[in-house]
Amino acid sequence: MLGSPSNAHNGIAELVQRALYEVIPRHWGIYQTLGTAVPSRDGLYIPDLAVAPRQVLRDEGGNFIPAAAAELIVEITSKPNAAHDRIKKAAGYAQAGVPLYLLIDGWAPGGPTITLHDEPQRDVYRVLDAGKFGEHVALPEPFGLALDTGEFAEN
Repeated sequence: MLGSPSNAHNGIAELVQRALYEVIPRHWGIYQTLGTAVPSRDGLYIPDLAVAPRQVLRDEGGNFIPAAAAELIVEITSKPNAAHDRIKKAAGYAQAGVPLYLLIDGWAPGGPTITLHDEPQRDVYRVLDAGKFGEHVALPEPFGLALDTGEFAEN
């Protein structure tokens, strides 16, 4: 067990969650550490944030949902798990058909970055938008959000 996420990690998660709540439909929720089943991979990933219709949680019961039922998955890297989030989890979410994968990488080699992936094909995503902390990253419809990452560096 890696232990609990840092305060900086939780601060970024809260900022993203707050921004998303302003644009998602009322029948969707934003769930922290919701188990997401990823077929033909490790079985179950625990993303930092998963956006999914509330009905999916009701229909599935138990303690996880199929990853493909999520509209958006957000992972925020920690130093020990950065490579896992960049490579293994990205491939798993793509293979599961998660339409949008947002990677917030405070440990990227060239400095903190944020990358939005879309159009999953097999186990690969296309990069839809990317930037450094402090820039805006555009999430397409159904979100229609220019996510301001300006406060991320303050965490």
